[in-house]
Amino acid sequence: MSAASLLRTGCTTGRAICLLAAIVLFAAIAAPGQAFAHAALVTTEPTDGAVLAQSPAQFSLTFSEPVSPLVLALVRPDGTPVPLTSFRLNAQTVNIDNPHRLGSGTHVLSWRVISADGHPVGGSVLFSIGAPGAAPAVSEAVDRGLRSAIWVGKVFLYVGLFLGVGGAFAIAWLAQGGRAGQLIVIAAILCGLVAAPLSLGLQGLDALGAPLARLAQPDIWKAGLATSFGRTVLVALVALGLGLLSLVGPRGGAKLFALAGLAGVGAALAASGHASAAEPQWLTRPMVFLHGAGIAFWAGALAPLGLAMRRKPVEAAPFLRRFSQAILPVVAVLAAAGIVLAVVQVQASAALLETAYGRLLLVKLALLLFLFTLAAINRWKLTGPAEAGETEVQKKLVRSIGIEMLIVLAIFGVAAGWRFTPPPRALAIAAAQPASVHIHTAKAMADLSITPGHVGPVAASIVIMTGDFGPLDAEQVTLVLSKPDSGIEPIKRAATKPGDGSWRVDDLVVPVPGRWTARLDILVSDFEMVKIEAPIEIRPK
Repeated sequence: MSAASLLRTGCTTGRAICLLAAIVLFAAIAAPGQAFAHAALVTTEPTDGAVLAQSPAQFSLTFSEPVSPLVLALVRPDGTPVPLTSFRLNAQTVNIDNPHRLGSGTHVLSWRVISADGHPVGGSVLFSIGAPGAAPAVSEAVDRGLRSAIWVGKVFLYVGLFLGVGGAFAIAWLAQGGRAGQLIVIAAILCGLVAAPLSLGLQGLDALGAPLARLAQPDIWKAGLATSFGRTVLVALVALGLGLLSLVGPRGGAKLFALAGLAGVGAALAASGHASAAEPQWLTRPMVFLHGAGIAFWAGALAPLGLAMRRKPVEAAPFLRRFSQAILPVVAVLAAAGIVLAVVQVQASAALLETAYGRLLLVKLALLLFLFTLAAINRWKLTGPAEAGETEVQKKLVRSIGIEMLIVLAIFGVAAGWRFTPPPRALAIAAAQPASVHIHTAKAMADLSITPGHVGPVAASIVIMTGDFGPLDAEQVTLVLSKPDSGIEPIKRAATKPGDGSWRVDDLVVPVPGRWTARLDILVSDFEMVKIEAPIEIRPK
């Protein structure tokens, strides 16, 4: 290779590194500070900050979607953690047994669960027995080193799947005997074969909230494999192996192996992730499959095609012709699948600016606009003259393909940043969940739900019972919401009976978020009024 070629290669590599570094920076800025994934905590029992008269027999955590617990622990006032290993799953609620009688002071219920899309989320709930005390220290800091490692692993996995397996497909089906770019494609596949298992271990670390130093421990890998991302890694390894086999195995089976590998790329991406976990899955999973396979077809052909055009432009003409003929329907399917997934995930246009997920999507769309424009110029302006043998046009096309690859790498970086951002769809589901509280006294008890559980117009549903869970036929129920620390007068509304055994308040607006006191004035008879109250958390909108 000449000095000029080495210089050009070095410059291109340098631009790629700078571009990827910029994407890392943007992802760090756009992503939320806490490790918030798809599932969101909706209600807890006891509620956060509650002061209890005695030790509870059990705890409960209710999420916006079904979850699987990873780590549950109770931190005593002296900072001693006690593992909680006995729990039951009931739809979206995790009921946790408390095997110990708790003493007075402030305790912390620490939890870490895995959501349906394979992403872990954790948090903690503070409550006190008797009287509040100093809260024990519980670290929930984001491990930036681990987060960076997960991002890098994702990018290299994309390189292996899209540039590696996709490149193997292009060599087998479009080059048809040409071997230009084979070494680059093999190198990309090897990157994927390293990144896939490494990403699984990093997933296990993230799932358990463990530091990078524990990467070699068996329980870390077991935790990673137990998530839905474990399926993605297993399918990805098969796809990478098939892609490699199509290049180094028998020539007669190259096309079959390459086609199976390309299908494996789509299947790997559809096995886990925000988009594949979205409802309706009969639509989203096939769309993710088509989107992933389409990206691999397009991105994978760039390096082999560009090198073939640079080294042997005459022999590369059939390769270019086949690619230009096939790329239009592939891009149409890819774009249609991407639009469907974006609509499902974002839902409202305002979320494009208001959420980290939406801002990353805008960056990706800007890069795609540039990529589509460049691809259109290549297809309709440069391809014909290049096939006809015009040398200068062929050189322009090679340079243009190189720029396309840089843009593709940048898109990989943006897509990897979605690992740390909940989609607006998930945020909307969490926001629509009610704020609930169970109020229990010797004379009466009640289940109060305020829907949605955030500021603004809401409706309250109330089910009242006697203190021993018997029916309570009250003459009147009044809901009183108060928050003295905000300087707001108590909100008092009479409830009505819709006929299903509950009481309801519809004309209600909660003006500010935070901890409110919900009081129920229950008129049992003309001579008896029972008043019960408890704190309830109202979320920001």
